[in-house]
Amino acid sequence: MPTSTQVAVGPLAHAGSVMDGAQLMAANPYRPWEARITSITPLTENEKLFEFRLIDERIRDAFHHEPGQFVEVSIFGVGEAPISISSSPSKSGFIELCVRRMGEFTTRLHEMQCGDIVGLRGPYGRPFPFDDMRGHDVLLVAGGLGIAPLRSLINNIHDERSDFGNVTIIYGSKNPREVMFREQFEMWRHRKDFDLYLTVDHPDDTWDGEVGLVTAPFAHLDVDPRNTFGAICGPPVMYRFVVEEMRKKGIPYDRIYMSFERHMKCGMGKCGHCQVGHQYCCIDGPVFNYWEAKNIQGSM
Repeated sequence: MPTSTQVAVGPLAHAGSVMDGAQLMAANPYRPWEARITSITPLTENEKLFEFRLIDERIRDAFHHEPGQFVEVSIFGVGEAPISISSSPSKSGFIELCVRRMGEFTTRLHEMQCGDIVGLRGPYGRPFPFDDMRGHDVLLVAGGLGIAPLRSLINNIHDERSDFGNVTIIYGSKNPREVMFREQFEMWRHRKDFDLYLTVDHPDDTWDGEVGLVTAPFAHLDVDPRNTFGAICGPPVMYRFVVEEMRKKGIPYDRIYMSFERHMKCGMGKCGHCQVGHQYCCIDGPVFNYWEAKNIQGSM
Protein backbone atom coordinates (compact mmCIF):
# COMPACT_ATOMS: atom_id res chain seq x y z
CA MET A 1 0.00 0.00 0.00
CA PRO A 2 1.27 3.52 -0.73
CA THR A 3 2.11 5.66 2.26
CA SER A 4 0.77 9.18 2.74
CA THR A 5 3.70 10.50 0.70
CA GLN A 6 3.80 7.65 -1.80
CA VAL A 7 0.84 7.50 -4.16
CA ALA A 8 0.37 4.86 -6.84
CA VAL A 9 -2.51 5.29 -9.29
CA GLY A 10 -3.43 3.19 -12.31
CA PRO A 11 -1.77 0.24 -13.98
CA LEU A 12 1.34 2.19 -14.98
CA ALA A 13 2.08 3.27 -11.43
CA HIS A 14 4.41 1.01 -9.52
CA ALA A 15 3.57 0.20 -5.92
CA GLY A 16 5.32 2.63 -3.63
CA SER A 17 6.19 5.08 -6.43
CA VAL A 18 6.07 8.76 -5.55
CA MET A 19 3.94 10.92 -7.83
CA ASP A 20 4.50 14.63 -8.27
CA GLY A 21 1.69 17.17 -8.44
CA ALA A 22 1.26 17.06 -12.23
CA GLN A 23 0.98 13.26 -12.16
CA LEU A 24 -1.53 13.38 -9.33
CA MET A 25 -3.70 15.88 -11.21
CA ALA A 26 -3.52 13.85 -14.43
CA ALA A 27 -4.29 10.57 -12.68
CA ASN A 28 -7.84 11.67 -11.85
CA PRO A 29 -8.85 14.90 -13.65
CA TYR A 30 -12.31 14.77 -12.01
CA ARG A 31 -10.89 15.06 -8.51
CA PRO A 32 -11.17 18.47 -6.84
CA TRP A 33 -8.19 19.44 -4.71
CA GLU A 34 -8.68 21.18 -1.40
CA ALA A 35 -7.99 24.91 -1.29
CA ARG A 36 -8.28 27.33 1.61
CA ILE A 37 -9.84 30.77 1.29
CA THR A 38 -7.08 33.17 2.33
CA SER A 39 -8.65 36.52 1.46
CA ILE A 40 -12.09 37.95 0.64
CA THR A 41 -12.46 41.46 -0.79
CA PRO A 42 -15.93 42.95 -1.34
CA LEU A 43 -16.06 44.69 -4.73
CA THR A 44 -19.72 45.65 -5.07
CA GLU A 45 -22.97 44.69 -3.40
CA ASN A 46 -23.02 41.40 -5.34
CA GLU A 47 -19.38 40.68 -6.26
CA LYS A 48 -16.47 39.56 -4.12
CA LEU A 49 -12.86 38.74 -4.95
CA PHE A 50 -11.72 35.47 -3.34
CA GLU A 51 -8.10 34.40 -2.95
CA PHE A 52 -7.43 30.66 -2.68
CA ARG A 53 -4.34 28.67 -1.75
CA LEU A 54 -4.16 24.99 -2.67
CA ILE A 55 -3.38 23.00 0.46
CA ASP A 56 -1.32 20.15 -1.03
CA GLU A 57 2.11 21.61 -1.76
CA ARG A 58 2.64 19.25 -4.70
CA ILE A 59 -0.59 20.37 -6.38
CA ARG A 60 0.15 24.01 -5.58
CA ASP A 61 3.57 23.78 -7.24
CA ALA A 62 2.13 22.00 -10.30
CA PHE A 63 -0.79 24.40 -10.81
CA HIS A 64 -0.11 26.84 -13.65
CA HIS A 65 -2.67 28.81 -15.61
CA GLU A 66 -2.76 31.28 -18.47
CA PRO A 67 -4.97 34.39 -18.83
CA GLY A 68 -8.48 33.44 -19.95
CA GLN A 69 -8.57 29.99 -18.37
CA PHE A 70 -11.02 28.88 -15.67
CA VAL A 71 -11.31 26.42 -12.80
CA GLU A 72 -14.14 24.29 -11.49
CA VAL A 73 -14.91 25.26 -7.89
CA SER A 74 -16.57 22.77 -5.52
CA ILE A 75 -18.41 23.46 -2.29
CA PHE A 76 -18.58 20.03 -0.76
CA GLY A 77 -22.16 18.91 -0.31
CA VAL A 78 -23.49 21.79 -2.43
CA GLY A 79 -22.14 21.52 -5.97
CA GLU A 80 -19.60 22.76 -8.49
CA ALA A 81 -19.35 25.73 -10.85
CA PRO A 82 -16.89 27.06 -13.46
CA ILE A 83 -15.29 30.40 -12.59
CA SER A 84 -12.73 32.39 -14.59
CA ILE A 85 -9.36 33.06 -12.99
CA SER A 86 -8.82 36.76 -12.29
CA SER A 87 -5.20 36.74 -11.14
CA SER A 88 -2.04 36.88 -13.20
CA PRO A 89 -0.09 33.64 -13.76
CA SER A 90 2.84 35.38 -12.10
CA LYS A 91 0.96 35.32 -8.77
CA SER A 92 2.63 32.17 -7.51
CA GLY A 93 0.94 29.96 -4.93
CA PHE A 94 -2.45 31.67 -5.04
CA ILE A 95 -5.29 32.22 -7.47
CA GLU A 96 -7.99 34.87 -7.38
CA LEU A 97 -11.59 34.40 -8.50
CA CYS A 98 -14.19 37.13 -8.85
CA VAL A 99 -17.62 35.74 -7.96
CA ARG A 100 -21.03 37.32 -8.52
CA ARG A 101 -23.80 36.23 -6.16
CA MET A 102 -26.60 35.03 -8.44
CA GLY A 103 -27.75 31.56 -7.35
CA GLU A 104 -27.55 28.92 -4.63
CA PHE A 105 -23.93 27.96 -5.26
CA THR A 106 -22.53 31.48 -5.45
CA THR A 107 -24.65 32.59 -2.48
CA ARG A 108 -23.14 29.79 -0.40
CA LEU A 109 -19.66 30.81 -1.54
CA HIS A 110 -20.36 34.43 -0.58
CA GLU A 111 -21.34 33.21 2.90
CA MET A 112 -17.99 31.47 3.44
CA GLN A 113 -15.17 32.96 5.49
CA CYS A 114 -11.39 33.09 5.35
CA GLY A 115 -10.05 29.71 6.40
CA ASP A 116 -12.95 27.75 4.88
CA ILE A 117 -12.14 24.96 2.44
CA VAL A 118 -13.39 24.48 -1.13
CA GLY A 119 -12.33 22.15 -3.94
CA LEU A 120 -10.55 23.27 -7.13
CA ARG A 121 -9.79 21.42 -10.32
CA GLY A 122 -8.26 22.71 -13.51
CA PRO A 123 -7.15 24.99 -15.02
CA TYR A 124 -9.20 24.41 -18.15
CA GLY A 125 -9.77 26.04 -21.50
CA ARG A 126 -7.88 27.81 -24.26
CA PRO A 127 -6.40 31.11 -23.03
CA PHE A 128 -5.74 34.47 -24.65
CA PRO A 129 -2.68 34.30 -26.96
CA PHE A 130 -0.39 36.10 -24.53
CA ASP A 131 2.87 35.24 -26.27
CA ASP A 132 1.49 36.27 -29.68
CA MET A 133 0.52 39.63 -28.18
CA ARG A 134 4.09 40.38 -27.10
CA GLY A 135 5.60 43.25 -29.02
CA HIS A 136 2.18 44.61 -30.04
CA ASP A 137 -0.37 47.16 -28.86
CA VAL A 138 -3.29 45.67 -26.93
CA LEU A 139 -6.85 47.03 -26.74
CA LEU A 140 -8.91 45.44 -23.94
CA VAL A 141 -12.66 46.02 -23.65
CA ALA A 142 -14.74 44.70 -20.75
CA GLY A 143 -18.34 45.11 -19.73
CA GLY A 144 -19.62 44.36 -16.23
CA LEU A 145 -18.35 41.07 -14.85
CA GLY A 146 -16.33 40.60 -18.04
CA ILE A 147 -13.50 42.47 -16.34
CA ALA A 148 -12.84 39.34 -14.22
CA PRO A 149 -11.12 37.17 -16.87
CA LEU A 150 -9.61 40.21 -18.60
CA ARG A 151 -8.04 41.26 -15.30
CA SER A 152 -5.83 38.17 -15.47
CA LEU A 153 -4.60 39.27 -18.91
CA ILE A 154 -4.18 42.91 -17.88
CA ASN A 155 -2.22 42.00 -14.76
CA ASN A 156 -0.01 39.62 -16.74
CA ILE A 157 0.72 42.43 -19.21
CA HIS A 158 1.39 44.73 -16.24
CA ASP A 159 3.94 42.27 -14.85
CA GLU A 160 5.76 42.10 -18.20
CA ARG A 161 4.96 45.63 -19.36
CA SER A 162 8.20 46.21 -21.30
CA ASP A 163 7.24 43.40 -23.73
CA PHE A 164 4.17 45.28 -25.01
CA GLY A 165 3.37 48.46 -26.90
CA ASN A 166 0.43 50.73 -26.11
CA VAL A 167 -2.10 49.21 -23.70
CA THR A 168 -5.64 50.61 -23.71
CA ILE A 169 -8.35 49.47 -21.27
CA ILE A 170 -12.04 50.29 -21.74
CA TYR A 171 -14.48 49.26 -19.03
CA GLY A 172 -18.22 49.85 -19.06
CA SER A 173 -20.74 49.35 -16.28
CA LYS A 174 -24.45 50.00 -15.82
CA ASN A 175 -23.89 52.50 -13.00
CA PRO A 176 -21.11 53.63 -10.62
CA ARG A 177 -22.24 51.24 -7.86
CA GLU A 178 -21.44 48.26 -10.10
CA VAL A 179 -17.91 49.32 -11.05
CA MET A 180 -15.50 46.65 -9.81
CA PHE A 181 -11.78 46.82 -8.94
CA ARG A 182 -11.94 50.56 -8.26
CA GLU A 183 -8.52 50.66 -6.54
CA GLN A 184 -6.84 48.92 -9.44
CA PHE A 185 -8.56 51.19 -11.93
CA GLU A 186 -7.18 54.15 -9.99
CA MET A 187 -3.69 52.66 -10.28
CA TRP A 188 -4.07 52.15 -14.03
CA ARG A 189 -5.52 55.65 -14.40
CA HIS A 190 -2.35 57.23 -12.98
CA ARG A 191 0.13 55.12 -14.91
CA LYS A 192 1.53 56.75 -18.04
CA ASP A 193 1.95 53.39 -19.78
CA PHE A 194 -1.79 52.51 -19.58
CA ASP A 195 -4.67 54.36 -21.23
CA LEU A 196 -7.87 53.86 -19.25
CA TYR A 197 -11.45 54.74 -20.18
CA LEU A 198 -14.31 54.15 -17.73
CA THR A 199 -17.92 54.67 -18.73
CA VAL A 200 -21.33 54.02 -17.19
CA ASP A 201 -24.80 53.92 -18.68
CA HIS A 202 -26.51 55.68 -15.76
CA PRO A 203 -24.32 58.11 -13.77
CA ASP A 204 -24.98 59.52 -10.31
CA ASP A 205 -23.70 62.64 -8.55
CA THR A 206 -20.41 60.94 -7.66
CA TRP A 207 -19.46 59.98 -11.23
CA ASP A 208 -16.85 62.09 -13.05
CA GLY A 209 -16.06 59.67 -15.89
CA GLU A 210 -17.61 59.17 -19.30
CA VAL A 211 -21.29 58.43 -19.76
CA GLY A 212 -22.56 56.09 -22.44
CA LEU A 213 -22.06 52.64 -23.88
CA VAL A 214 -18.75 50.84 -23.68
CA THR A 215 -18.24 51.65 -27.37
CA ALA A 216 -18.31 55.44 -26.74
CA PRO A 217 -14.56 55.79 -25.98
CA PHE A 218 -13.67 54.39 -29.42
CA ALA A 219 -14.28 57.90 -30.79
CA HIS A 220 -11.12 59.02 -28.90
CA LEU A 221 -8.87 56.11 -29.86
CA ASP A 222 -5.91 56.30 -32.20
CA VAL A 223 -5.24 52.68 -33.19
CA ASP A 224 -2.47 51.21 -35.34
CA PRO A 225 -4.44 48.30 -36.85
CA ARG A 226 -1.34 46.54 -38.20
CA ASN A 227 0.10 46.30 -34.70
CA THR A 228 -2.93 45.82 -32.43
CA PHE A 229 -4.58 42.84 -30.73
CA GLY A 230 -8.09 43.22 -29.32
CA ALA A 231 -9.51 41.34 -26.31
CA ILE A 232 -13.18 41.45 -25.33
CA CYS A 233 -15.26 40.03 -22.49
CA GLY A 234 -18.71 41.00 -21.28
CA PRO A 235 -22.43 40.45 -21.84
CA PRO A 236 -23.18 38.66 -25.15
CA VAL A 237 -25.10 41.65 -26.54
CA MET A 238 -21.92 43.74 -26.23
CA TYR A 239 -19.71 41.66 -28.51
CA ARG A 240 -21.27 42.53 -31.84
CA PHE A 241 -20.98 46.27 -31.26
CA VAL A 242 -17.44 46.20 -29.85
CA VAL A 243 -16.23 44.00 -32.71
CA GLU A 244 -17.83 46.43 -35.16
CA GLU A 245 -15.88 49.31 -33.59
CA MET A 246 -12.63 47.34 -33.68
CA ARG A 247 -13.21 46.50 -37.33
CA LYS A 248 -13.83 50.20 -38.08
CA LYS A 249 -10.37 50.80 -36.63
CA GLY A 250 -8.98 48.20 -39.03
CA ILE A 251 -8.03 45.49 -36.54
CA PRO A 252 -8.04 42.14 -38.41
CA TYR A 253 -10.62 39.46 -37.60
CA ASP A 254 -7.97 37.02 -36.43
CA ARG A 255 -6.53 39.52 -33.93
CA ILE A 256 -9.82 40.21 -32.16
CA TYR A 257 -10.19 37.74 -29.28
CA MET A 258 -13.25 37.22 -27.11
CA SER A 259 -14.09 35.03 -24.13
CA PHE A 260 -17.38 33.13 -24.26
CA GLU A 261 -19.01 32.24 -20.96
CA ARG A 262 -21.12 29.08 -21.04
CA HIS A 263 -22.04 26.49 -18.39
CA MET A 264 -18.78 24.55 -18.65
CA LYS A 265 -19.86 21.83 -16.26
CA CYS A 266 -17.12 19.21 -16.69
CA GLY A 267 -14.36 21.38 -18.18
CA MET A 268 -13.12 18.55 -20.40
CA GLY A 269 -15.55 18.33 -23.33
CA LYS A 270 -17.37 15.29 -21.94
CA CYS A 271 -20.79 16.49 -20.77
CA GLY A 272 -21.83 18.67 -23.71
CA HIS A 273 -23.33 21.47 -21.60
CA CYS A 274 -21.12 24.14 -23.18
CA GLN A 275 -21.45 22.98 -26.79
CA VAL A 276 -22.05 25.75 -29.31
CA GLY A 277 -22.46 24.45 -32.84
CA HIS A 278 -19.61 22.01 -33.38
CA GLN A 279 -17.37 23.47 -30.66
CA TYR A 280 -17.06 22.95 -26.91
CA CYS A 281 -16.30 26.19 -25.05
CA CYS A 282 -14.41 24.37 -22.31
CA ILE A 283 -11.74 22.92 -24.61
CA ASP A 284 -12.00 24.82 -27.93
CA GLY A 285 -12.45 28.05 -25.96
CA PRO A 286 -13.53 29.87 -23.91
CA VAL A 287 -11.27 32.24 -25.86
CA PHE A 288 -11.91 32.43 -29.61
CA ASN A 289 -10.81 34.94 -32.19
CA TYR A 290 -13.59 36.66 -34.11
CA TRP A 291 -13.04 34.66 -37.28
CA GLU A 292 -13.50 31.41 -35.35
CA ALA A 293 -16.49 32.72 -33.43
CA LYS A 294 -18.16 34.02 -36.58
CA ASN A 295 -18.15 30.50 -37.99
CA ILE A 296 -19.61 28.78 -34.92
CA GLN A 297 -23.30 28.22 -35.49
CA GLY A 298 -25.37 30.09 -32.92
CA SER A 299 -22.50 32.00 -31.28
CA MET A 300 -22.76 35.47 -32.87
